[in-house]
Amino acid sequence: MSAKSLFPGVYTVDGKLATKNMVKGKTVYGEKLIVEKNVEYRLWTPYRSKLSAAIMNGLNDFKIKSEDAVLYLGVASGTTPSHISDIIGEKGRLYGVEISERSMRDFVTLCHARKNMLPILADARYPENYADTVEQCDIIYQDVAAKEQAMILKENSKFLKKGGYAYFVIKSQSVDMAKPPKEVYKEELAKLESTFEILEKLSLEPYDSLHLFVVLKKK
Repeated sequence: MSAKSLFPGVYTVDGKLATKNMVKGKTVYGEKLIVEKNVEYRLWTPYRSKLSAAIMNGLNDFKIKSEDAVLYLGVASGTTPSHISDIIGEKGRLYGVEISERSMRDFVTLCHARKNMLPILADARYPENYADTVEQCDIIYQDVAAKEQAMILKENSKFLKKGGYAYFVIKSQSVDMAKPPKEVYKEELAKLESTFEILEKLSLEPYDSLHLFVVLKKK
């Protein structure tokens, strides 16, 4: 067994993605823990995390790094955020916005163990409601099941530093079930042209269908 660095804070262990566990001995969603040379890794399954799926599908622009401030829109119960928490480390900060009270309860429990994550129960469509809480961030990660997905990212871009990066998961079925997914993706990205430069677009098949993973840079 051998752990190899793929990106800063992201590793492969026996060909599988992993992050160094910030909270030793504890799992988040039943993932496997592997110890090598006194370092504990958490396997990062692409079937549970769209960011992991994007990496498995050849993502090049992985910009999340140690000590970054991340605004995560749609944290749910915290699967992907927990791996980002590992990557940004104790000096980083993840602001986790979630509208579902049920999911937020799980995420709050996770935040007790992971002190670099801050739970925010709010609707991402109205960023003014958490403007006093969120600092200027290096990264925005958005994975929300809403109709106005591009608008949400654009409205929240005020929290992103100039030259900062956005990871945008477009859920075509949430935007418009009647339109072909490719048409939905094109229309959503057109709404962001004045604010962002598109760096990379990836399908998440076979791990997730009807989703497009996009990396953007704030102009």
